[in-house]
Amino acid sequence: MMWLWLGLIGQKLLLWGAASAVSVAGATLLLNILQMVASYARKWQQMRPIPSVLRAYPLVGHALFMKPNSTDFFQQLIEYTEEFRPLPIIKLWIGPVPLVALYKAENVEVILTSSKQIDKSYMYKFLQPWLGLGLLTSTGNKWRSRRKMLTPTFHFTILEDFLDVMNEQANILVDKLENHVNQGAFNCFFHITLCALDIICETAMGKNIGAQSNDDSEYVRTVYRMSEMIFRRIKMPWFWFDLWYLMFKEGREHRRGLKILHTFTNNVIAERINDMKAEEDYRSAGRGSEPPKSKRKAFLDLLLSVTDEDGNRLSHEDIREEVDTFMFEGHDTTAAAINWSLYLLGSYPEVQRKVDKELDDVFGQSLRPVTLEDLKKLKYLDCVIKETLRIFPSVPLFARSLNEDCEVAGYKIAKGTEAVIIPYALHRDPKHFPDPEEFRPERFFPENSQGRHPYAYVPFSAGPRNCIGQKFAVMEEKTVLACILRRFWVESNQKREELGLSGDLILRPNNGIWIKLKRRHEEF
Repeated sequence: MMWLWLGLIGQKLLLWGAASAVSVAGATLLLNILQMVASYARKWQQMRPIPSVLRAYPLVGHALFMKPNSTDFFQQLIEYTEEFRPLPIIKLWIGPVPLVALYKAENVEVILTSSKQIDKSYMYKFLQPWLGLGLLTSTGNKWRSRRKMLTPTFHFTILEDFLDVMNEQANILVDKLENHVNQGAFNCFFHITLCALDIICETAMGKNIGAQSNDDSEYVRTVYRMSEMIFRRIKMPWFWFDLWYLMFKEGREHRRGLKILHTFTNNVIAERINDMKAEEDYRSAGRGSEPPKSKRKAFLDLLLSVTDEDGNRLSHEDIREEVDTFMFEGHDTTAAAINWSLYLLGSYPEVQRKVDKELDDVFGQSLRPVTLEDLKKLKYLDCVIKETLRIFPSVPLFARSLNEDCEVAGYKIAKGTEAVIIPYALHRDPKHFPDPEEFRPERFFPENSQGRHPYAYVPFSAGPRNCIGQKFAVMEEKTVLACILRRFWVESNQKREELGLSGDLILRPNNGIWIKLKRRHEEF
């Protein structure tokens, strides 16, 4: 009887314990929901005075009005900025998250100059499985320390060592483009992108993957597929939860892709460490300063030797984060800029003739490699690239997640708001750039740039979190363009409305960049 009684009591205690646990969990969940609703209500009230594009509905905000297609959504956002350009800022609610769009220089300056508002948008968290907490995705003290460590690695004297790679890969590209001379129009976008991928692989990792010769390599395919999956996931809130995402085919593909990318990078790092050890052993054996067949220096070599203020080196994982970040950031953006430059030069023959004259003045009829001294002399080409990045900024919008309340244009903006800076719209402000749709490189002549607001043009962001690789990017763009334009005359008949602009993380033409090529001096 005693055991029966104890069994009944035990069952009741278990049921009571389970009921209590459910009650506590339910109460905790309810409390969290109430706190979220209260926070949402405070933000809603605080930000009510800020002009809004449309009437927002509670909880869903403007999400029901947003176009699901990336091309349509980008066009919608640009239409809003044009329609409301007289207003200092505009507000959108994406679900319960407030968003303010910034497209005026004086308001952009408030956010980008702040040493406190350096947290990247929540959306960058979807890059973390691939890039970890590298320079792009980290924040706070880790970002400050890492930025300080890495800044010297982008000094011009170090970047000069990468010119050989840029010239070699640009010449491979030019040889491939020869097949299209005096033929019909072709889409050059993928050709340029593979060239940029080869350049970043060899300069970042010291690894020649031959993407231009073999675009079917597993690593190349995975880089592109991973980028596509990240962009898709950002646009699909139902894929935001990791466990849920992994239940779908794409989530499992994402996990397999990460393994391929990380394994590749880890193997390259290990190989490089072994090479450096072999070089050290060679020198310590008194056989000279360098072993035979010494490899070119890469960013990876610099990462393996860099130290912080306390003399600490980066860990293997830290190095992988930065190498993967260079890979992600360093090819799509420059490839887009080179493609857009070719499109605009092909559409404005009078500008292309000025570039040709400058190239003839610097190189004559020679097809020799581009040097650092040549790049300094290509001042008009530099203005062409700047004007290209004004009209078609590689990164058309980027965001900061505000970590404290702040004031912009007389409006109080709540902590937790996504401040979205839209260079595509900012660069079209007629106050700073009259006839903004016209391609006029002369806008960036020194005499024409005087007095322009310093935050009217931010293709590489600005302030403390500006792009650390912008000198590398411009060097690559000038080198590749100089190699192409010394050999070919470019024609483009695509109208702007035929491009199908899509503004995910990179500004892309969904319909490609279609050009025709002739050999130089055959255009007349």
